[in-house]
Amino acid sequence: MFQRIFSRFGLLAALALPLGFAASSCTDKEGNPLLFSLEDDIALGDQVAAETDSTYRAQGKLLERSTHARAYQLLDGVVNRVLNSSDIQHRNDFAWDVKIIKEDSTQNAFATPGGHIYVFTGLIKYLDDESQLAGVLGHEIAHADRRHTSRQLQNQYGIQLLLSVALGNSESTASQIASGLAGLGTLKFSRDFENEADQYSVIYLNGPGYYACDGAAGFFIKAQSQGQASPPEFLSTHPNPDNRIQAIQTKATELNCRNRTVNSSGLRELQGLL
Repeated sequence: MFQRIFSRFGLLAALALPLGFAASSCTDKEGNPLLFSLEDDIALGDQVAAETDSTYRAQGKLLERSTHARAYQLLDGVVNRVLNSSDIQHRNDFAWDVKIIKEDSTQNAFATPGGHIYVFTGLIKYLDDESQLAGVLGHEIAHADRRHTSRQLQNQYGIQLLLSVALGNSESTASQIASGLAGLGTLKFSRDFENEADQYSVIYLNGPGYYACDGAAGFFIKAQSQGQASPPEFLSTHPNPDNRIQAIQTKATELNCRNRTVNSSGLRELQGLL
């Protein structure tokens, strides 16, 4: 499955370049090393989305737009308000489609490379107001838009092993990567990536001016208040350092976008539909 995605880079590396090529000469705008091109992100995300759709559809858990039109209308509204931020780098490059997974026991959401977004019904029902939902979605959108997944895969698997996948010589690793990207818990972001996603969630929510832009902090405050005996699944793949809430609120204070009055009637209707 992954051979087509990585074949262009793998071929160049195998024929002409040393294994240190990606780390030394392929970087993003901030100078961070990247193994994948933007086109690779899109192709990889399409593959992962197809596999994720197939898995949850077979389980009867993927809610189809044709039969849940109003629920998607409400959720699309939240996603699009976040995406209205001018700070989204790849607004016109990535898919930015959203799908709902019917699993009330799972309070989680994730985004693939290329901007395919998945939200579990357990997360939607867990939240208290629409700013919290927008904050979590902004966090996941940031992971895709800042290309954290590609960078995390490079850090986690290493260039040599990924080149083996690129050349079709490691099916087990390809399967492991697919499972992690499909939100099954094997891909955990670094603390730096989590903190950056938090910061950009605030920035994104400040753009349209519709939400209290520390919405993600509200989610974490609720999770903390309920103790750690059974924390939301979101926290298992998005660990919550002690200063995380404070950092979000500090950024929101800096941007003067806290304490906005938010109409959460849409979230209430969405919760009732699920």
